[in-house]
Parts: sequence; C-alpha cells; structure tokens
Amino acid sequence: MRTLKGPGLFLAQFVGSDAPFDSFDNITKWAAGCGYLGVQVPTGEAGLMDLDLAATSRDYCQELAGTATTNGVAISELSAHIQGQLVAVHPAYDEAFDGFAPAALHGNPRARQEWAVEQVIKTIDASANLGIDRMAAFSGALAWPYLYPWPQRPAGLVEAAFDELAKRWRPILDHAAEKGVQICYEIHPGEDLHDGASFEMFLDRVDQHPAAMMLYDPSHYLLQQLDYIAHLDIYAERIGMFHVKDAEFRPTGRQGVYGGFQSWVDRAGRFRSPGDGQVDFKAIFAKLAAMDFDGWAVVEWECALKHPEDGAREGAQFVKDHIIRVTEHAFDDFAASGTDRAANLRMLGLEG
Repeated sequence: MRTLKGPGLFLAQFVGSDAPFDSFDNITKWAAGCGYLGVQVPTGEAGLMDLDLAATSRDYCQELAGTATTNGVAISELSAHIQGQLVAVHPAYDEAFDGFAPAALHGNPRARQEWAVEQVIKTIDASANLGIDRMAAFSGALAWPYLYPWPQRPAGLVEAAFDELAKRWRPILDHAAEKGVQICYEIHPGEDLHDGASFEMFLDRVDQHPAAMMLYDPSHYLLQQLDYIAHLDIYAERIGMFHVKDAEFRPTGRQGVYGGFQSWVDRAGRFRSPGDGQVDFKAIFAKLAAMDFDGWAVVEWECALKHPEDGAREGAQFVKDHIIRVTEHAFDDFAASGTDRAANLRMLGLEG
C-alpha cells in the first residue's frame, strides 16, 4: 500500500491577467497559501512557463522547479490537454477549436495538427527535464460526432476513426517511452477516449503501449453513470494520474444524461466543488491507497455554483482529509503467535 501525494491543484482554471494568477511565481505562492503541496501546470499558458525553453533547457526547468519549491509547492505534473485535443479534430469542430491554436494557424487544420503534435512532444521533453515521469493530455476525437448511432453508422466508420487516432498518437507515445514519460489521457466526454471500452479500443491499436495511461476523473464517470469504483479495479495498472473533481446527477422528467442543451447550472448532471457532489471519494481514496497508486491527488476545480477561490481553498482541505496515511503493519500483529512451518503443519493435522 502507498500514501497518496497531495493535495495538488490543476492551475488551468485559475490562470488570468490579474494577480495573483498572472505569473508562475504569484500563482504558486497563492496555491501554497491555500494549502496545496503541488501544482499541475498547463503548458499552453505562456504566462506560467516557456514551453520551448522548458523542452530544451534543464537549467530553465531547475529554475522553474526552484521557484515552486521556494514558494512551498512542487510541480506535480505538466498538462497538454488543449494541445492533445488538437491532435485529432473532426471537421465539424474545426472553427470552434481554432481558438485553441495560434491565430496564424486558424483555418488550416493540417498546420494546426502539426503544431499540436509538436506541443505535446515538447511537453514530454519538458516533463523529462523536470524529472517528472507522467503528463496529462486529451486524446482528441474523430468519431465523437457519431456517438449516438442515428442514422445508423456505416460499417467500419468507428474502426477507421480509431485506426487514424492510433496512427497519430503512436509516434508520440514512442517518443514518450524513450523519454521515460507516460501520457495519461483524461477519459472525458468529447474525446474519442471517453470510457473504458474506448480506451481499450485505442490500446489494441497501439499494441498495449506502455506509455499510454489514464487520468482518472470520477466526475466524468458519474455523469455517464459508469461504475467509477469498479473502473479502478479493472484499470489499476493503467491509471497514472488522478483528478479530484466532484459531480452530481439528478435526472428529471425533462432531462437525463445528455443534458438537453441546458446551461451547466440547469443540467441534470453538473460539476461541483469537491465534497459538494455525489462522488464517493472515501471509497476512491481507499481503493487508490490499496492498489499502490503512486501519483498525486490533484484538485481540478469546476463548479456551476461556487466561486473558484472558495473551491480551491476548500479543495485543499478536502484532499488532506481524504488522503489515507497507510499503516506499516497489520492491525492484528499484536496477536501474532510466532508459529513456524512445523507448528503450521501440526495445526493442520499434517505433522509426521
């Protein structure tokens, strides 16, 4: 068994132009002040880090890590969620996702994809330079618009989409393996890797690649009505990262899982601050401790109701209260009788 590291905070939802969210120095001081011991850093935020420099300079990475340490936190992982999303984009989403790429690439899906692949590779290299063995990403999506089969999907459509997805990611995964870094895909609606079955389809096409891992976020499973505890048992060896994000699902006579095009506040399923939703985090933290999870418990704050700064402060304490400091010995060791093999045989009536 292993005690989880944490609490950590994913900074993506907090970065902004105003202090203390406007620089790596300021935001790490603020995170430590909220009670966090680690920060997960989105590499697409130029105000937090220079990704080009981090990918090529260990000295710069040491300076970045040193700033974090001085301010009271560690860099838990790097994230390339946004860039990973752009590795595979269905044409229906081209215009919407152009906003995630530099303006010079808008309207040019091929150039945008090439840029995204470079960004993910740079995040791998930066992780290695920081001495971090895992990073977060989205998988992107080609098949997602065809999720609900109406009209009936043509035979082979989904298979072709996953073949192409694997083709795009395989060289990135190979590079990650060479660098000693695992890519933890957040299993997330809107991505082709949105549940266990789709993740397995991907794994089959990348030959069970050792660098292909999961970022476990139970909020997305609860909103899909997937058994998020059983998921831990099934994929224990593939779970490399953990987001502490809560959610609630309250279906009505008017809407259910799909949300009915409602705002987040009005959906039957919506995200909540840790502890305000329905996720059974006591069971999750116990399961992760028992299965030797060696990563961080990282708060990803998303809530339809609560102010983010309140959610951040409460989230740090929530994780502290849930991390289990694992025992070094069994509770009944005091009753050990000190028997040996001969005694065991006699107790079983097998002596002589």
